[in-house]
Amino acid sequence: MTPLEANDELPEEVQTMIQQSSDAQAAEALVRYVIGLAAATEIRFTDVQLQVLTNHLIEMLNRSQSGEQLPAVGPQMFADVSQKSLDLADQVVRHIGHLAVAEKYILSIHFEAAQNKI
Repeated sequence: MTPLEANDELPEEVQTMIQQSSDAQAAEALVRYVIGLAAATEIRFTDVQLQVLTNHLIEMLNRSQSGEQLPAVGPQMFADVSQKSLDLADQVVRHIGHLAVAEKYILSIHFEAAQNKI
């Protein structure tokens, strides 16, 4: 997948997920923000990775708005995740706001998978 720019068309499956979300405008803005963050560090998502990521980002937005919190996770479970992926995930969590610390660790897996081409 080539890096998406701010005005590039998102894959059809991703567009459908965004349109079906409770706040399509916020969801699309967040997906594009994350694509831009990743691209700035030379991380590229495949179409399938972007679909899974989009689903996760939409759920994160929902939790941010509802106040629902994920259960705590042990950071040691993510010891093999690169600092780069953790930092990107932390930026996204702070960008969204009102989320549990656990969100950073779980989101970091998306960046790690794309970075390692898994």
